[in-house]
Amino acid sequence: MTAKPLRILVADDNETVRNALEAVISREPGFVLVGAAANATEAVRIAGAEQPDVALVDVRMPGGGGKAAAEGMRLVAPACKVIALSQHDDSATVREMLRAGVIGYLVKGCPNREIVEAVKNAAEGRGSLAGVVTTDIVRAVSKQLRVQSKTSRDRRASAARIQAALLDDRAFRMVFQPITELRKHRTVGVEALARFTGPPKRTPDTWFAEASKAGLGIELELAAIRKAVASRDLLPKTAYLSVNVSPDTLASPQFHKVVTDVGGARLVAEVTEHALVQNYERVTGAVTRLRALGMRIAVDDAGAGFASLRHILNMSPELIKLDLSLVRDIDQDRSKQALATALISFASASGSTIIAEGIETPTELKMLSKLGVQYGQGFLLGRPADLPQPGSAAPPKGRRVPHVESAAVFADSPRD
Repeated sequence: MTAKPLRILVADDNETVRNALEAVISREPGFVLVGAAANATEAVRIAGAEQPDVALVDVRMPGGGGKAAAEGMRLVAPACKVIALSQHDDSATVREMLRAGVIGYLVKGCPNREIVEAVKNAAEGRGSLAGVVTTDIVRAVSKQLRVQSKTSRDRRASAARIQAALLDDRAFRMVFQPITELRKHRTVGVEALARFTGPPKRTPDTWFAEASKAGLGIELELAAIRKAVASRDLLPKTAYLSVNVSPDTLASPQFHKVVTDVGGARLVAEVTEHALVQNYERVTGAVTRLRALGMRIAVDDAGAGFASLRHILNMSPELIKLDLSLVRDIDQDRSKQALATALISFASASGSTIIAEGIETPTELKMLSKLGVQYGQGFLLGRPADLPQPGSAAPPKGRRVPHVESAAVFADSPRD
């Protein structure tokens, strides 16, 4: 039985190259030339009419080049296998043509036998790449594999660090920063903050960001929250404890269980996520269930960006915390004063209470009080520190949370 001849289309705007390709095809037994085109548009038209088995197309020719020709042929002659011919062997051009669907890539000037072999391979569904192109692609793939390998190693190392922190009770500890009623200078609550002691030495936000990337964000947050609430009995009964929580953790069953086990009456969930929440329905549903347990909600970083404002509008928090970037030098910046005034007015109208974060100077404190902020937090009022142990001797000044005299922070809120 005689094999069916291979029907071949040639497309190149250079007449000399086109004639040379036609000559190679005409001399090869079993090859039949079904058409020759000088541009991509003509090549696609001929391919649709003749349905060739293989097409040799120039990468740079009128009508959109080899890319347009290859993509057009895929539509009008799906069975046609396209081989790119080009003077360009750079990786960007090669990848562009491979993405367009070519099965082979040859550099002009290659021996005729390479062209014949590439056509035969293409007809059987096998790809062909010129030696120089193959070397370039192999280098690119090798580089990509090295990057992927390093990324994979880094991810494994990251997960191992977080797992070690979760298993080692000494990997981090909790400190507590007082939240103060500004007018009477009395502490009404504390915010729990994690301080990591194990290597590598990094800030807490870096640890939590790494845990999130490693898929262990909720686990690390919950470990910190459990450690914080374990110290709650060291606070006077009138004080509340604020714990930082991302929206994902807030909506998790594990967090709901923690709040259920310890009781939510003296707990505040401080929502810390800066990114936009994609599913607020899930988060607001969790907020409703947590409020049923007596827990209150605070939104952090108000005034720092759009995300915090979205949190405020969707969660209707009892507490709104002005971001430290808004508080810093507020006594000297009228724009900051105007924004703070707007947030204070909104809080008053919606039944929320404002807490200013990052207060560091007496002039900032004075301006905030003048604007109507009643509660604050910052180094001027008290640094993060250990809670005093029952019966322990008083540590040096500034090393422990000040005594809590009252917890009137919600007294002026219509929510109570």
